[in-house]
Amino acid sequence: MSKMILDFDSGLCCACGACAVACMDQNDYDPSAGTAPFRTVFEAEHPGALPAFHHFSVACMHCDPAPCVTGCPVGCLRKDPETMLTVFDNRDCIGCHSCSMACPFGAPSFNEAGKMVKCDGCCTRVKNGLQPACVRICPTGALRMVTEEEYQAAHGSRSITEQARKIAKKQNDLSES
Repeated sequence: MSKMILDFDSGLCCACGACAVACMDQNDYDPSAGTAPFRTVFEAEHPGALPAFHHFSVACMHCDPAPCVTGCPVGCLRKDPETMLTVFDNRDCIGCHSCSMACPFGAPSFNEAGKMVKCDGCCTRVKNGLQPACVRICPTGALRMVTEEEYQAAHGSRSITEQARKIAKKQNDLSES
């Protein structure tokens, strides 16, 4: 299996939130209990620009290399060798939040037991030939799971991490203004 990349096209996203709902369903999250989903949908306003709004669907970017993997002192996070998705086993998690502090996108969060949880790209689904829940449900095709080769063919040398950093910078710039 090739390295897999979650590809997001903000021009196609309509901010319907179906991806976040599919993520909650896949991971048995209960929003009424105050549990936040791994995937969040939001919009950014660009006054005077066309289009005036961009929609974003954000979760773990499955960076390569992944700073959260390096930041975890007990090895709860790792890259799956087949898919290169960033996966976790939180049985040894000490709740130190080092992974969360290392992640430039704030993807790792902590459950009610104080253990780290995060998007794993629906790694089990992907290994079984299925799409991640968020990709499968996306009505506009804004989210796609592609191989690294497919991504390079479509986007050239841009990496998903570069795109995520640009999105984060835009968000930061907007929040400061």
